[in-house]
Amino acid sequence: MVAEEEWMKAALAEAEKAEAEGEVPIGCVIVYREQVIGTGYNQREGSQQASAHAEMLAIREACSFMGSWRLEDCTLYVTLEPCPMCAGAIVQSRIPHVVYGAPDPKAGCAGTLMNLLEEERFNHRCFVEGQVMLEACRELLTGFFQKLRRAKQRRARNEQPFGE
Repeated sequence: MVAEEEWMKAALAEAEKAEAEGEVPIGCVIVYREQVIGTGYNQREGSQQASAHAEMLAIREACSFMGSWRLEDCTLYVTLEPCPMCAGAIVQSRIPHVVYGAPDPKAGCAGTLMNLLEEERFNHRCFVEGQVMLEACRELLTGFFQKLRRAKQRRARNEQPFGE
């Protein structure tokens, strides 16, 4: 469990990069033989690309490092449970082990809404571990959305015409 927490801390550091850029704070690292070979953090708003999720960017970097689309001996660590798109990319890249922090009740495809990562009908399945460093991952996301809501409320108050 200590190793999982160390790698999840690295994913949290990636998530903090996203938050610093005003992005939803989700971070990911891919580890091969005790070495980080792929990193990513959410960059959808800045890039205006729907696929700029932390996992997708980390997978791309890891594939470049390995010189292969197959990431068969790797472990992916991500702060939020993968969505359908990312779960599909994880399965397609043959990553055997996925560790996530916080469950995603709206889009989680590693067991919350559905489990694409362990789907028996696919030719590849992943071993999934969830809720590693749950509180740290959840707090980062919750804090981000609370700040976002407060900023939206302040803007709404400032836009109200006086006297109405």
